Amino acid sequence: MTAAKADIIFQLKKDILSLQGFKTKGNAEVLNILPPLIIAAFPNSQFPTGAVHEFLSDTAEDAAATCGFVSGILSSLMHKKGACVWITSSLSIFPNALASFGITPDKVIFINLKKEKEILWATEEALKFDGLAAVIAETKELNFTASRRLQLAVEQSRVTGFILRCNPKNITNTACVSRWKITSLPGELEDDMPGVGFPRWNVELLKVRNGKPGTWQIEFIDGKFYPVYKTVAIPQLQQKKTG
Repeated sequence: MTAAKADIIFQLKKDILSLQGFKTKGNAEVLNILPPLIIAAFPNSQFPTGAVHEFLSDTAEDAAATCGFVSGILSSLMHKKGACVWITSSLSIFPNALASFGITPDKVIFINLKKEKEILWATEEALKFDGLAAVIAETKELNFTASRRLQLAVEQSRVTGFILRCNPKNITNTACVSRWKITSLPGELEDDMPGVGFPRWNVELLKVRNGKPGTWQIEFIDGKFYPVYKTVAIPQLQQKKTG
């Protein structure tokens, strides 16, 4: 291969990654909050902003853990632009609890819709508005066509989208740049202090375009994610082994 062809291929790959949200500029705020071991899973060690991420949950407990993890990332995105839209049919989010992740509740615009089609339509329209830091949508079903429409919207606006799917009936390929599964872990208390400890999660990056999937255990302390260096037993696995 000639040097000229190699340069063309390199530039094409760079342009494609840029459209998918893997941009060096504009990602620093997310790089500062996620652990390097997770960031390294993405192409060029860049967490994709201006892209759509998909999260799967099996139970209501897993969905709550997912909301916590996403809120941690969301706080860094909102620090730059300010406001986000959260579209839901359950109204299960307690706005004041978002403050524990560094999010000012009055900066979150909640939209309550009942029908899946309405949620997807509102999500697409919100993602087109470049004045938002992010859009979070809670919906069970997402097919490739619908996800492609969302991805096309963010390619123009550069808004980051998070699709939270609790107990979906069908899990098929989508146009989302990544697919995650988040479950909660027991917190650790120090010096017999009361409470439940800092939030901890088992984070599974199931799919990532042009990246490396992986599994990590992390916790959220003082506005940042940190690895859990001591392996924590996952309650769901313990139940399966003892059952």
